Amino acid sequence: MSSSASARATAIHTPEAPAPVGPYNQAVQAGELLFCSGQIALDPASGQMVGGGDVEAETRQVLRNLEAVLRAAGSSPALVVRTTVFLADLGDFAAVNAIYAETFGEGVSPARACVEVAALPKGARVEIDCIALVG
Repeated sequence: MSSSASARATAIHTPEAPAPVGPYNQAVQAGELLFCSGQIALDPASGQMVGGGDVEAETRQVLRNLEAVLRAAGSSPALVVRTTVFLADLGDFAAVNAIYAETFGEGVSPARACVEVAALPKGARVEIDCIALVG
């Protein structure tokens, strides 16, 4: 396999989204694809959870964080092709889905999976990751 600029992976970082809480990047760009790590409702400035357990407030912050990472890489919600939504309680599906549609409901919505999980980092109720096109 030849080594070329388009085949290299590039880490994406922006102070407009929370710093990673482990050994990973906010996103990695590989060619024209951007792989965004999962975001929870952390405030980028303080690193503290926002929403006080309100899944709607958490979802809005999660989407703000994802949008910041997308912008930092030269992408946008309109270029997202795949998301995964992780919920601590599948009973929150309708509330999360309504807010999710505000960001991803126009044009071609991304392919998506939504799963209930036993727990999320820092007691979050929702986490979303995505894959997007760049450029």
